[in-house]
Amino acid sequence: MAIVPDTKNWTWVLERECPECGFDSSATQARDVPGLLRANAAAWPAVLERDDVAVRPDESTWSDLEYAAHVRDVFRIFLTRLELMLDEDDPEFPDWDQDVTAVEERYNEQDPAVVAVELAEAAEALALAFESVPDDAWERKGFRGDGSAFTVDTLARYMVHDPVHHLHDVRG
Repeated sequence: MAIVPDTKNWTWVLERECPECGFDSSATQARDVPGLLRANAAAWPAVLERDDVAVRPDESTWSDLEYAAHVRDVFRIFLTRLELMLDEDDPEFPDWDQDVTAVEERYNEQDPAVVAVELAEAAEALALAFESVPDDAWERKGFRGDGSAFTVDTLARYMVHDPVHHLHDVRG
């Protein structure tokens, strides 16, 4: 059985605490996101060293390896989105189907050691990019294909929930 795609609109995490993982993006400062990214990335190598890293807990849930590869790609995608927001006026982000990417990139067949390195590198690149956002750029806007509007500030706080949530997923 294939993984059922997640079609929820998660932008509500900007307004309140996530009842599943407990992270509260609404209480998070965008300037704190780089530290949160680095802390999150530092936790993934232990996950990726597990003997059962590629084993799905059930037919409808990603393995820890798939979650880690997804988090790596979230960091990469959001770096691209942040760069668009800083370089262009009101850009529309290219659509990204995380579920199609997981299948096409064969997340569950990737080398966990390589994913660990790539995840750390992608987290650091994104952390550095957020650290270098000029004070007058935090309100610059960008738009998802579904019309959801973000500022650089809300993009940072929205994005950081994803890796935090998925680390919670793999810790059970």
